[in-house]
Amino acid sequence: MAERIDFALSGEHITLDALLKATGLAASGGAAKTLIVGGRVTVNGQTETRRGRKLRAGDVAGTDAHSVRVQAP
Repeated sequence: MAERIDFALSGEHITLDALLKATGLAASGGAAKTLIVGGRVTVNGQTETRRGRKLRAGDVAGTDAHSVRVQAP
């Protein structure tokens, strides 16, 4: 089972690549891009390959080992 991380937004949304960096699931923007473009990231259960996908409160992004629930500020 994937480890769950809760992430509180500081604004209205966060992009997928920024979320991966902010939660430590990717060490850099390049690492986030590699994960996303490689099809290793899901958003709300669907594979997501857009780095700039905007995530809002209630969305869940994940990799094989972690899931991140985006929460309202």
